Amino acid sequence: MTEDTTQQPTFDFLQLADKTFLVMGVANKKSVAYRISQMIEQSGGEVIYTVRSQTRLESVAKLLANRKVIVCDVEKQDEIDALANQLGDEGVSIAGLVHSIAFADYPEGIRPFHETTRAQFLQAVDISAFSLTSVCNALKDRFTKDASVVTIGISTTRMASESYGFMAPIKAALESSLAFLTKSFSRFSEVRFNSVASGLLKTSASAGIPGYVDSYLYAERVIPRGRAVQTDEVAATAVFLLSPRSSGITAQSIVVDAGMSVNYFDASVVKAVTDSEVG
Repeated sequence: MTEDTTQQPTFDFLQLADKTFLVMGVANKKSVAYRISQMIEQSGGEVIYTVRSQTRLESVAKLLANRKVIVCDVEKQDEIDALANQLGDEGVSIAGLVHSIAFADYPEGIRPFHETTRAQFLQAVDISAFSLTSVCNALKDRFTKDASVVTIGISTTRMASESYGFMAPIKAALESSLAFLTKSFSRFSEVRFNSVASGLLKTSASAGIPGYVDSYLYAERVIPRGRAVQTDEVAATAVFLLSPRSSGITAQSIVVDAGMSVNYFDASVVKAVTDSEVG
């Protein structure tokens, strides 16, 4: 009896193969956007990248070697339009967009929310929230009929975390826009808009936020499993939302916090706080 060595076909669950995705926001190998792009490529998809500046392009040149990378500063409408025109001229059809872009200016560190300046707030809204709408509008003719758009949010916009400064209201605006984009795009397509609402992550960007490390360590104590959310857990959820397997999900924020939100009153954490107050 001879052994059948015929290779069995691999079941392509995510159905990303031979599709093109645009990933915005890769800063380094720790970026959520980078891990998403790696998973897309591992699933047979092609990724086109955008970065915000020539300087960033040079810093990720080795990381994204042999990939197509386009400079696009989302604060500049002409660069967004140039991106759309370039993809149009090249006949690119986009099956999915990853919007992993956020920026807030804290020149004097984290200050009380009521001291936020108009310039700080409006710039953060422009880059972190409105850019999703402006990019999608520019790319509307490049999307396939059933394309999926995924942005990266935060696990809650109602928790007044001092270490996050004024970004929670900005992320709330981003999250709200998902419903309105879904509705307006439904007039001519089936493009879906969703968010991965991530818990605290250990990334290069977060490490620069004053007080963030302490909040991250606290999250590890509160999360039932005793381990913080991993970047790959957020990335994997995003990739699922990009895939046709999530075709029934739109205008939603999928929370990936490893259960932190159900465990704020963990007995050991409460005891640690009350014991410190007694001491």
